[in-house]
This record gives sequence, C-alpha cells and structure tokens, in this order.
Amino acid sequence: MQYKRNLTLPRRSFFVFGPRGTGKTTWLKTVLPQALWFDLLDTKTFLGLSRDPSLLEKRIDAQPPGTWVVIDEVQKLPALLDEVQKIMGRFPDKYPFALSGSSARKLKRLGTNLLAGRAINRSFFPLTCSELEYKVPPESLLQFGTLPSVRGDGESARDILDAYVTNYLKEEIQQEALTKDLGSFSRFLEVAALCNGQAVNVSNIARDAAVARPTVQRYFDVLIHTLIGVWILPWKKKAKIKEVNHPKFYFFDPGVVRAVSGLLHDPIEKSEKGPLLETLVLHELRAWQNVSQCGGQFFLGDAFGFRGRLCLDPRKNFGGN
Repeated sequence: MQYKRNLTLPRRSFFVFGPRGTGKTTWLKTVLPQALWFDLLDTKTFLGLSRDPSLLEKRIDAQPPGTWVVIDEVQKLPALLDEVQKIMGRFPDKYPFALSGSSARKLKRLGTNLLAGRAINRSFFPLTCSELEYKVPPESLLQFGTLPSVRGDGESARDILDAYVTNYLKEEIQQEALTKDLGSFSRFLEVAALCNGQAVNVSNIARDAAVARPTVQRYFDVLIHTLIGVWILPWKKKAKIKEVNHPKFYFFDPGVVRAVSGLLHDPIEKSEKGPLLETLVLHELRAWQNVSQCGGQFFLGDAFGFRGRLCLDPRKNFGGN
C-alpha cells in the first residue's frame, strides 16, 4: 500500500536523510518519476561508480537540462559528493540533485564535502497520523509504530518489525563496521530500548548491558548518527538552573522500540504506555517541524507544568507565535 506523504519536493538540490524503511525511495520515485537514478544499494551501480566516479558526470551530461538526478543511499559512497559539487560548479542550476541517505555517520566521520550550501536539508520520518488519515487506533500505533511496511501489512507487523531490527543490526552496524563487538552492541541496544523515554543514566546502562561506560556513550552516538534515536535535553529557564537532571533518549518509532526491547509479542504494559506515547508525540512534532520548516528545538522540563516530560517553549522555539 502506498501512502501520500506530506513532504513537498524542494525546488532546488537537497539532501533527505531518514532511517531505513521510512519510505524515502518510494517518495522520491513518486515525486521524481523521470529522474536519472543511481541506487548505491545496487551492487553493479556501486562498484561501477566506486571504480570510476567520473561515470556520474558522463551519464548526467547525456540528459536534457532540468533533469533531476537521484543518488539513493549516498553515504555508501561519500567520495561521490565531490563529483556532485564539480557538476554543480560546471552547470549551475542545470541539473538539480536529490541525495538520500539512512546514515549521516560516515559522512560526518570522514569530513565529507556536503556541497557547501549548494543543497538544502530535509528529514524523512515514518508515517504520521495525518498521512494515515487518522484511521489507525492509538493502541495499535503504540504497539506497532508507523513504518510504512508495518502499516501496509498489519497481519505481519510483528514479523516485519523483528526482521527490521535484525536487518538493522546486520546492515547498519555489522556491514558498516560501526562496532567490532556486535554482541555488546546488541545487549546495549536492548537495555537502551527498555530505557526509551526515560531519564538516561549512562552508568546504569553500562552496568546492565555489561559494557564499559565510554563504550555506551559511543554506542549512543552510533544511534544518533544512524538516525535511530534522538536526545532531548533538559529545558533551562536560566543558564544556571537545571530543571531536569538528565536528558532523555527516544527511539524514532514505538514499534521499533518494542521490537528491540523484546516486548513486541507481549501486550503493552501500563508502564510502557507513557514513554511510548511520548515517543509517538515526539515523532509527530519532529515530522511537522520538518514539513513546516518552522525551526525551533524540543526540550524536557517543567515548562507549563510538565516536569520531566516532553515540552515546547514557544518563546524559545517559535518566536512567540
């Protein structure tokens, strides 16, 4: 089943980053059906451009002006961005690019050229309630989340989420060599998921996962850079006043949280509902923030009376509007 997404196609070259399985490729194929396409998950395409990146320019040169060029999973071959910038320099505004990715870690680690402002940034998320036309019961949203493949085949939701977690561990962690010890990362991931939406104590997580504290901090960085989760920091009314002692870490989708924590096949416990609801609300807010391009930042704190909960300070985030 294909869903109509709320994100509008930018008028100029852009990056779009989002976790695997959120529908980036499907959306790009829908809004850019005539684009020249380079899928770096395709072995033949990847190997050809790896051996000779100049093939990119040769193929683009044969296209009429105004042709969109899509490079899917661009983080697989970061050096290709140098070719993209060269083409942009030679033919300003002649060939707009759409560059998608499911991980920004490799690009940032290698100090990759991000086109020096020639391309704008967009984010991609799982389905929102409006994209689902508000037809999915809240309990199901909390239990299985909003990944397109999950919502398109509700009967297989558990199997799809189990496979998603397994494939994520294999492809994003093992294949990209983000950690040498997959076993310790797996233990960390399960403990981190059980702590989703709660104040994070790194020392406690290190003890429960039997992993060194510095390693836990590095693993959290892996989750951030591979777009699997996000930190929400304490809200401070004044620079010297801490309203909340610890930040919270949220995974990007309630269903993925339950799959990682090993609770997917169990009924939702009452203690889960609060953090899962916060996860869903944060997802909706981040997706809306991205589509509306309103800017701003999310915090935790006792602003508006919600101590320790996800909250927004409209004066700080939206200029008082």
